[in-house]
Amino acid sequence: MKTISFVLLSLGLWGAAAFSPTRTIVPIAMPSVLSSKSMNKIIISQSPLLSSQKTLRMVSEGLTMEDSNEGKGKMTSNESQGTIPALMFNLVKSIVGAGVLSLPSGIAAFGNAPSAMLPAAGLIAIIGLLSGYGFSLIGRVCAFTNSKTYREAWEKTVNKSTSIIPAASCTFKTLGATLAYSMILADTFRAIFATAGFSFTRTNTLLGITSIVLLPLCLMKNLSSLAPFSLLGIFGMVYTAFAMGIRYFGGSYAMPGGVFLPDVAKSLQPSFGDIGTSGVFSPNTFILICMLSTAYMAHFNAPKFYNELEDNTIKRFNMLVGSSFAISVATFVIISAFGFLTFGSSCSGLILNNYSNKDALIGLSRIAVAISLVFSYPLAFAGFRDGILDIAKVPVEKRSNSLLNKVTVLCLSTITALALAVKDVSFVLSFGGATLGNALIYVYPALMFRGAVKNMGDDASRSLKREVKVAMANGILGIGMGIIGAKMALKSVL
Repeated sequence: MKTISFVLLSLGLWGAAAFSPTRTIVPIAMPSVLSSKSMNKIIISQSPLLSSQKTLRMVSEGLTMEDSNEGKGKMTSNESQGTIPALMFNLVKSIVGAGVLSLPSGIAAFGNAPSAMLPAAGLIAIIGLLSGYGFSLIGRVCAFTNSKTYREAWEKTVNKSTSIIPAASCTFKTLGATLAYSMILADTFRAIFATAGFSFTRTNTLLGITSIVLLPLCLMKNLSSLAPFSLLGIFGMVYTAFAMGIRYFGGSYAMPGGVFLPDVAKSLQPSFGDIGTSGVFSPNTFILICMLSTAYMAHFNAPKFYNELEDNTIKRFNMLVGSSFAISVATFVIISAFGFLTFGSSCSGLILNNYSNKDALIGLSRIAVAISLVFSYPLAFAGFRDGILDIAKVPVEKRSNSLLNKVTVLCLSTITALALAVKDVSFVLSFGGATLGNALIYVYPALMFRGAVKNMGDDASRSLKREVKVAMANGILGIGMGIIGAKMALKSVL
């Protein structure tokens, strides 16, 4: 099994090579379902490395387009903007979140032998590549149409009257994210309390954390003070990978004599069978594929990354996207490998649940993840709440504190009720990825790209017209994966 882990590290490097900046991966752009005012507020709060005045402002004037037909031009502005390393950190932070901790269960859905990790690593790299291409398509559309948001790009390339479709998709995808956050927080804090010697039910834990911690944070009107805590997200994932690796190589959970096994429930103890690489041909593989669509989801932020990139030529944009997705692919492979190779078919929807509450090394990981999610929660929640208000066509000037407070309580209560009823976070991630995730990553970018090229008329080059077929094929693939993935996700819980 440990030999496989070294092979997987090589696959991770191969995945990174697939995203090499020297490759032709088309540029990206960022969608937004929120009003420009609310999106600016939220994205600024999420970008600690871009929090200075000169890198946080959206480019609102003084922009020019050169050679946009082939996407080779650049947007110029008098504003100072973000460097590739700074934006790369933020993009990786946006992609690599708590969702990666559910991927081992996605692998366990189709295989129970260590060799199942090999095709899983390949799928992680392939879906990462396709997701990066979709991210890139959105950016090119923004470059062709001089759009600043996902919704604006849709209006200029598809149809203004149907712009509610991507807007609603982004809003309810954010609902899925906050629901997953609530579920993970319930399990994580329950384990933390157990480590400290306190025994609480999952229901009591979730209600307590929601009312005492999450509600006050979500009622805040200025979220900028939470930005520094979002750094814990990426550091928490790095530490978690490190801790999981130590436990795997140290054999602390190996059957039958692992030192922590007595403290782990039978259903969560390591279990392996003989379904390995061949398991990838099972329809259950689509559960992992759709979970990956959720894991790689950062596409609603693409326009901001495009606009904030200093000297944002297509080549530099590809460097940003390629490098960021390559790092994310490698991270996903490593964490998934350590989790699946340790517990096999017993992987929980949140892999940290498999580890003993008496394991101090993993306990620190739980604390880091919990703190990160607590302070990231209001940022995601604000996106959902403001998206609902946008869909309801409530003008920004009419969004009084009283109205915002009432909507906040209503939305948070709904999310909490759903989190109490649904206990498998892997289902939320896979079903959300199969439906809204695939639409935002594969289908909508393809439709917008086709519309942008069509609007160019005779000015569109042959290569662009040929690429429309590639983009549409990617969109059709996304629809197919979504249909099968949604069916398998529902089947897993029914």
